[in-house]
Amino acid sequence: MTTGMTTTRRATRAWGAAALCSLALAGCSALGGADGDRASDPKPASTAADRASSARQKPRQPSAKPAPDPAALKGARLNVSSGQTVGVGMPISLTFARPVPVAERAAVERRLKVETNPGVTGSWSWVKDRNLLEGQRVDYRPREPWKPGTEVTVRAGSGTTRTFEVGRSLVATVDVRTHTMKVVKDGRVREVKVTAGAPGMDTWNGTMVVLDKQSRVLMDSRTVGYGKAYKDYYNFAVHLTTSGTYLHENPNANATAGESNVTHGCIGLATDGTARRFYEEVIPGDIVRVVGSKETVAAGNGYGGWNVGWKQWRAGSALN
Repeated sequence: MTTGMTTTRRATRAWGAAALCSLALAGCSALGGADGDRASDPKPASTAADRASSARQKPRQPSAKPAPDPAALKGARLNVSSGQTVGVGMPISLTFARPVPVAERAAVERRLKVETNPGVTGSWSWVKDRNLLEGQRVDYRPREPWKPGTEVTVRAGSGTTRTFEVGRSLVATVDVRTHTMKVVKDGRVREVKVTAGAPGMDTWNGTMVVLDKQSRVLMDSRTVGYGKAYKDYYNFAVHLTTSGTYLHENPNANATAGESNVTHGCIGLATDGTARRFYEEVIPGDIVRVVGSKETVAAGNGYGGWNVGWKQWRAGSALN
């Protein structure tokens, strides 16, 4: 009886061991046979679990927030609008609600971006505006006037973006000695007779840029320091400086254009259609140069930055 029970127990243990071995082999065979490629790659079976475990062990770091805009950019105003077409002399001008201290100007400039197609060499420069305090205006211009067709995008901090285009080229050169204006529009040249500022009331010398234009403007000599010399409406007025220089229709030019200078500093054109033709073809950003006169217009009297040499202009940037 003892011998039989011992034999039975041995047989049972042997069967159990064989069964376990058979299951183990069956399990290996299933793993290898069902997906042999994955059997040799330890990643798939644990990838999801590993990712979850890794996420628990190393929590995702929050992405860094962009640096806030300098306070000076709040309320700042750009001189160009999206979709606008401007002349080849138009600078990008940014004015501030309050003066920007010298120590803060570099931080402001770092948040100003200008992208162009085609590319240009350009720079920002802090300009003393005639009607504003020091530190309330910074302008950007290329080294040379824009090429016609240039596409420009300017960003002032995170909240202001403008995209505009440079149109055809128009540059008018007024020679006060010969009382003439040479208009070069996309390579085509014509000459116009003008009258400029009389002696002692000379027209500004140098490069000016068209600020805007109006078909009819009231001009009052008291606003420019000439007492009660005149107060009247003038037609086809092209605005050149904040100090009050216009290129406009002037009845006195009918007799004096091409002969003498008789104005109080503006550039006068005859009423025979000459003034109207020029008025209708110019756009903001077109260039008007005056040669042969005396004092050069200041950089902040309108857009007079073209009268500043390139080296000096770049030196006016807080980043240089």
